[in-house]
Amino acid sequence: MAELTTLEEKLAEVLGLAQAAQGATEKIEGLVDDEEVAGVLARMREEAEETERRCTEIADSRDGKKTAILEKARETKSEATEMMTTYLGDDADGLDGFEFLTMAEAGEVGHWAVLGKLNESAGEEQLSELVSWALPIQERHFAQTKECSLKLAAEEDPYE
Repeated sequence: MAELTTLEEKLAEVLGLAQAAQGATEKIEGLVDDEEVAGVLARMREEAEETERRCTEIADSRDGKKTAILEKARETKSEATEMMTTYLGDDADGLDGFEFLTMAEAGEVGHWAVLGKLNESAGEEQLSELVSWALPIQERHFAQTKECSLKLAAEEDPYE
């Protein structure tokens, strides 16, 4: 398999996180009753699908590296999914789901920022456009998951 540069590894990681986000939003949507909150999750999932598509398109253009990038992405997705499974046990509720998602979204924001910083030196236009598109979305996802967490927490009985 082809050797990946640091830049390509980070591309693979954001791709894998976008793939994992799709499964996470679907699982957590099944834990909530609030339609507005479920709508936030559905939109996040759609945006994760679009992120995956855009990342894969760039991976396709990396001569001889597509397979290695996709393999690294699968590894990242698997690790993120395993963390979710561990965090959200059989008795998880919507608040648990959003607490996990808040951590996951913070991680995605960090990964996108790192990819952007690495690309400042590399100067790859395709990656620059991708980061400029994705980073604000990930920042919004983080803010929304935090808001939803607080909304669900406000509905909880603290003494239950």
